[in-house]
Amino acid sequence: MRVVLSVYGARGSVEPMAALAVRLRERGAEVRVCAPPDEEFTELLAACGVPSVPAGAPVRPLVTTVEPGSAAGLAQRAADLMGAQFGPVAEAAEGCDALVATGPLPVTAAARSVADRLGVRYVYATHTPVVLPAPHQPPPGRRGRPLPPDVRDNAELWDLDARLANDMFGAMLGAFRDSAGLPPVDDVRGYAFTDRPWLSADPVLSPWPPTGLGVVQTGAWFRPRAAVRPLPPEVAAFLEAGPPPVYVGFGSTPLGTAAPGIVRAAVEAVRARGRRVIVARGWAGLDPADGGDDCLTVGETDHQALFARVAAVMHHGGAGTTAAAARAGAPQVVVARSGDQPYWAGRVAALGIGTAHDSQAPTPASLAAALDPALRPETRARAEALRHTVRRDGAAKAALLLNETAGR
Repeated sequence: MRVVLSVYGARGSVEPMAALAVRLRERGAEVRVCAPPDEEFTELLAACGVPSVPAGAPVRPLVTTVEPGSAAGLAQRAADLMGAQFGPVAEAAEGCDALVATGPLPVTAAARSVADRLGVRYVYATHTPVVLPAPHQPPPGRRGRPLPPDVRDNAELWDLDARLANDMFGAMLGAFRDSAGLPPVDDVRGYAFTDRPWLSADPVLSPWPPTGLGVVQTGAWFRPRAAVRPLPPEVAAFLEAGPPPVYVGFGSTPLGTAAPGIVRAAVEAVRARGRRVIVARGWAGLDPADGGDDCLTVGETDHQALFARVAAVMHHGGAGTTAAAARAGAPQVVVARSGDQPYWAGRVAALGIGTAHDSQAPTPASLAAALDPALRPETRARAEALRHTVRRDGAAKAALLLNETAGR
């Protein structure tokens, strides 16, 4: 079986696809991953033994320069994303048996178009449930197209979201499809998502209630332990030199000019509780000014290897980081900023495995107050108990399912 995985997004999007690629290769499939050409993603896929195909512009410069929430340049970015699917992704998918896609709507709608033109099996996958239409939740909103605050009915809001998607991307997608000899579509979102989207989120950490949408929840996609990289020597040495530290990291979340203040507040909060701290630079370039023997700043480090050895994880609430901390049994402090992050913060708080920091402007005092419950023995006990319920085989289940259905 030949499979092409198409992904566009930051680390939290690429990492699950790498996990699926590894599991597909274990089943004897020939796999190629079409991903942004950022060096860290190319290195990640190479370390997994998976061939990668550059598709689209690098993500990191875009994330770190675009003003959060701004729609400036959105139309051109959407056109570029669609062009990458009809270009290098289509070329990579020639003769394949299945195409699995995740990412923004311009990516997935174009990817399905490519699959239809080639006559291959198409699967839409997402690692966050908030994007899926359902009566129990409102849509997350689209850049430059805010939802009316006076409308409370979720069904009405999802209908409006579908119309907004058509307005924003329908004509553009139609032009690409016309050039490929395909007819236009009248529901861009529904076309991209299909009536059986895959949700790569853990069913305990993020249960999906029954809805009219035939969601296939596989569990989160983790790389197998054999594919996990060892900790860098300096990190291992720091961990051995004292009691478990608190991890602080915001992944690829753009923090802009707020970054120095946030990292200072976090380090002060951790120190105020008598704990050492590991700060992940992330895409915001976090770097405590004073350093100190009780503080280590690290680059990209394997979460699976690190989180099992820390006292707590203070993070932005990305789907991947939340799942990795839950899998490690580490209590969490979620400092949500945007997107699906408030959802994951709410889930962590509801499960009692950590706290949700409720301010967009964290201070040492507010972060220390959020950290206190996370460091209590009872929170650790709940996180440890949940760890044993988190599925480890989500990517393996997805690989099996794809193998069984690719020929349909």
